[in-house]
Amino acid sequence: MMEPVPGALGTSASLALHLGQTIFSSASLLFMCLDVEFYNYTSFSYLVTVMALVTPWSVSLALIDAYSVFIKCLPRQPRVLLIVIVGDWVYSKALSFLSLAAACSTASVTSLLVNVGTPYCWSKLCSRYHFSAAMAFLSWFLSFASTLFNLWLLPSL
Repeated sequence: MMEPVPGALGTSASLALHLGQTIFSSASLLFMCLDVEFYNYTSFSYLVTVMALVTPWSVSLALIDAYSVFIKCLPRQPRVLLIVIVGDWVYSKALSFLSLAAACSTASVTSLLVNVGTPYCWSKLCSRYHFSAAMAFLSWFLSFASTLFNLWLLPSL
């Protein structure tokens, strides 16, 4: 049996990655939704939609990791691992790029609103949007790292 790759599915590093991704995506969603005016801008609505998809996926992978770390029993059947790895690769990769695009668009629109002036975005609101974009960037980084680590498991199947 091969040594588990650090950060791959079922390790404590993977649990930390998925918990961090869950926390950052939830924080991004929370800080964006604290304002009722976010739906006026397409990029803000896009960020909320993507983070609303990222959060449940991150929670489900964190639960799989928590089960395998605390119970010390990762289902090592090749079919189960293949489904999780391919699902993580396809779903997380797609969501990873979508969340990167959403974070970039949110950050750029917020910067534009700050440069235009206060009638469009007062400072407390714009700082909330910036913080939401930063959390989305961190969530994207952890998602991409997790996907790459799980890709290394594929040859062992």
